[in-house]
Amino acid sequence: MNYSIKGKLVDYWKKSIHSAEIKISNGIIASINEIGENDSLEAGYIMPGFVDAHIHIESSMLIPSEFARLAVIHGTIATVSDPHEIANVCGIEGVKYMIENGKKVPFKFHFGAPSCVPATTFETAGAELNSSQVEELLNMEDIFYLSEMMNFPGVLNSDPEVLKKIDAAKKLNKPVDGHAPGLRGELAKKYIAAGLSTDHECFTEEEALDKLKFGMKIIIREGSAAKNFDALIGLLNDYHDMIMFCSDDKHPDSLVESHINALCARAVDNGIDIYKIIQAACINPVLHYKLKSGMLRVGDAADFIIVDDLKNFKVRKTFIDGNIVAENGKTKIERVSSTVINKFSCNEIVANSLKINIRTDNIDLPVIEALDGQLITNKLTANIKIENGEFLTDVTNDILKIVVVNRYNTKPIAKAFIKNFGLKKGALASSVAHDSHNIVAVGVDDESISRAVNLVIHKKGGVSCVMEKDEMIVALPVGGLMSSEDGFVVAESYTAIDKMAKSAGSNLSAPFMTLSFMALLVIPHLKLSDKGLFDGDTFKLLSVV
Repeated sequence: MNYSIKGKLVDYWKKSIHSAEIKISNGIIASINEIGENDSLEAGYIMPGFVDAHIHIESSMLIPSEFARLAVIHGTIATVSDPHEIANVCGIEGVKYMIENGKKVPFKFHFGAPSCVPATTFETAGAELNSSQVEELLNMEDIFYLSEMMNFPGVLNSDPEVLKKIDAAKKLNKPVDGHAPGLRGELAKKYIAAGLSTDHECFTEEEALDKLKFGMKIIIREGSAAKNFDALIGLLNDYHDMIMFCSDDKHPDSLVESHINALCARAVDNGIDIYKIIQAACINPVLHYKLKSGMLRVGDAADFIIVDDLKNFKVRKTFIDGNIVAENGKTKIERVSSTVINKFSCNEIVANSLKINIRTDNIDLPVIEALDGQLITNKLTANIKIENGEFLTDVTNDILKIVVVNRYNTKPIAKAFIKNFGLKKGALASSVAHDSHNIVAVGVDDESISRAVNLVIHKKGGVSCVMEKDEMIVALPVGGLMSSEDGFVVAESYTAIDKMAKSAGSNLSAPFMTLSFMALLVIPHLKLSDKGLFDGDTFKLLSVV
């Protein structure tokens, strides 16, 4: 198919905006020629398409083919996707599932080889990937990099298995993603020197600057739960060749609203030069990860977008390989058939199994404090209510019970207390529980928690909310993480259950996303796995009493 488009070209390479005619031949940009201002032009500005430089597709609750249908509306033409979540459930077969499903649609997914499955030894996952299996994945042409190395203590302590994974990527000249929240100074220098090339976990400018000076690239994250854009965006002024944008984890309702285009608009509001913004959003990820995406040059794949203006970045058309995949807010990617892959084997629970009986004279217990918009938590101690020899939730002081149920085997249930969820009634539960994806639940009483958990077990995956006589679940049968239903319908369902959670009292901006990270042991300071309460600072399990 051969055709041409005339419009205002935002030429990143020449750092100019001028009228141009772009000729496309068989999905490739054949020529770009400057034309007169009086020529008939396509309305809007032609620019490279957006790339999400680090995202877990699974966190959108959509399989890749459905994710693509939503993302292209906002001008996203490619992702750097870490299939870490499905790998923790289904291993290599899960990674292959993501690759094959993504190939069914006209979108450019670039998957990595998960480096940390399971993320720690202090939790139960559904699979394990050793260095030989990681090397097997890295040798696949569909794998572009080694995904985030969360085991930074293993890097710093020269763990042989960790170093084998990094060396396998180096030998193939594939980048290695980092993950080292809070790491500074000489320790950061040593981590980076081992070959770690990026980090998306910085939550202060000082931390990011510390890593930039040692040559690490910083990916500014703005997801549904973790939001670091405001803290880090000023770095783009001076480090535009070292900065990228990402979502990391983005729920379906949020994906319907916007994607990387919204970060570009906010960067403009911060007074940042348009070419530096385009470099971070469209160019740097392609160069760093050697992606198959075009960058609006002659000979590139015809992957580009037309936007209304360079302030709000409202997308009129999205082109991938020369084909229009979205136009005026509507996706043109057709739904495709898909199979279900999963690993889910546990019995329903009863409320009595959630009791925390007193076995100590000390009633000051460790309490997780959830923080809105952050993956990190605080470690508190609190005087817990006691009645009939049992520790109880305290709704008045917002100290609720949190539990993690092993979904791969029927095992004893891990229990603790959490602050800042704000629920006044009912409970929430989710089989999206980073990184091992057991079932995590929080609630005001044991009966509500058990109801919410059993809804998830019955569907073999999902997010649920119960509130008095009402209950709702968004089923996620693919790995207990994703739905294969229409992405827009899933987004509507998620919006409804999110509203229900907030009507139950939660004041968190994304209660289910926040809940999913309460079992993420590799992010400090206090979390809960299926094996118990975990201190992220000492890297040890604690007793709840």
